[in-house]
Amino acid sequence: MTTNKDFSTSINSILSEDKIEGIQEPNILHYFQTLNAGNFQETVNLFAEDGVMHPPLESRIVGRTAILRYLHQEAQGIKTYPRQGIIEATENGCLQIIISGKAETSWCGVNVKWLFILNEQKEILSSQIKLLASPQELLHLRR
Repeated sequence: MTTNKDFSTSINSILSEDKIEGIQEPNILHYFQTLNAGNFQETVNLFAEDGVMHPPLESRIVGRTAILRYLHQEAQGIKTYPRQGIIEATENGCLQIIISGKAETSWCGVNVKWLFILNEQKEILSSQIKLLASPQELLHLRR
């Protein structure tokens, strides 16, 4: 894990939040833009009605209303810095998108991997956020 000062310094080398190497899917780009802007209603509108969010260190959250409530409680001030990703088609016509990058809160910065599943309408069926840190670092993140 990095300190806020080290993390902020390393951010200068990360691509703009509007661009993610290997990813041109508008709804995924919009996800990060709206999340970073704190516009959680727009973020949630990108999910399918019964979409699921799997946040780190939490139980899964199902449905737009529950996801919105969670974001208002837990994502205030968060900044994401997605760097690169890949898109793969699944057998059932969905898209699987894997993105690596960093996330920063007021008290820490950490490497992150996001996994999205989009349905045929490009709505987010599932988002999974994995913190890429050692077990000791993860213990310090628990509240």
